[in-house]
Amino acid sequence: MENSKTFVKGLLALSCGAVLLGLSAIFVRYSETSPSLTAFYRAFLAIPFLYVWLKIEKEEFSFEVLKDKKLLPLLSISGAFFAIDMAIWNWSISFTSVAHATLMANTAPIFVVVIGFLFLGHKIKSSFFIVLSMAMVGVFLVVLAGSGSDESRLFGDSLGIIAAVFYAGYILSIKSVTNFLSPAKALFYSTVFTAIFLLPISLIEADTFFPSSYKGWMVLIAYAVISQTLASGLITYGISKVSAHLSSLVLLIQPIAAAVFGWLILSEAISLLQGFGGAIVLVAIYLAATKDN
Repeated sequence: MENSKTFVKGLLALSCGAVLLGLSAIFVRYSETSPSLTAFYRAFLAIPFLYVWLKIEKEEFSFEVLKDKKLLPLLSISGAFFAIDMAIWNWSISFTSVAHATLMANTAPIFVVVIGFLFLGHKIKSSFFIVLSMAMVGVFLVVLAGSGSDESRLFGDSLGIIAAVFYAGYILSIKSVTNFLSPAKALFYSTVFTAIFLLPISLIEADTFFPSSYKGWMVLIAYAVISQTLASGLITYGISKVSAHLSSLVLLIQPIAAAVFGWLILSEAISLLQGFGGAIVLVAIYLAATKDN
């Protein structure tokens, strides 16, 4: 009974985190700094808030963690994967719509399943592959409005798919980290490493290191609090309670949320076909959750 409750809590945390993460592209679109620098600020400005979470959970920051020969490589890998994912994905938003960028990045479940099944020995039921295929049909229906012959949008969509590969790597590595650390500690240390990896990229890329107005700072702070502290916190907790492949599937709620937020805030149109595709994704998540429990 307790395991069932834990599983449901994990699913709810993942779902809520995915919805909040759907706002990420909005923050990136309104940011006054370059895409990679915006990603750096998401991680860097979140560190104090994540430290507060540590204190609330009565967890202690310790450099001893960094001396662990098994844990240090996992933290480094998770930070590097997430840094590259965010930098590439933030750039994709410059070339394509919020919905498209988020959808392409959320093809990650395919890569999570393939990597986990082929290289990490994850046991995955054959029925999950059917449900995954169903979910991806839904995803591509949402994006069917299409890139068309727009080369700029095609480039942006391609960047989103590349980001998905690194996002899959992040999901798998942070899942491994939560086997050693609590979700609060796992996200805190991983975020620190993410900021470290993004700093040199940002310095090379950016013409100016700071936003030009207080509104720019407010966007960055909101991005750090909502996307990295709240959303990633909920997602990290959920990943610690649910299998990596199911977690990645539940996170497909994010592109649906992004499409809705893009429609509400940026007036990006949503067609009936896209709505139908979103419904298919939600049904697929429900089927996968009931079979995995």
